[in-house]
Amino acid sequence: MDDAVPETPPAAEEEPAPDPAAPAPLNVPRTPTGDAGVDAALGRLGDADHLATDGHIEVYEDVHRGLRDALTALDVRPGPPAPPTPYGARS
Repeated sequence: MDDAVPETPPAAEEEPAPDPAAPAPLNVPRTPTGDAGVDAALGRLGDADHLATDGHIEVYEDVHRGLRDALTALDVRPGPPAPPTPYGARS
């Protein structure tokens, strides 16, 4: 008779529970707009997924700046010339 205690098999290594305070992706889908500048700015939002909350403001400000620049660019694009006004007409 053997008085040896049988070995307990090693427990499977369990993954640690996720830290609820750790950054986590929001997985918000972003549909392409067709405008390269706008799509690039919106794509930058994904950078906030891996940052702590206090790092989001820099990303959001950068995205806001890119979207504002895209809107400003719409005002400087040449468009068709304005129709001539009749002589003496008041606008």
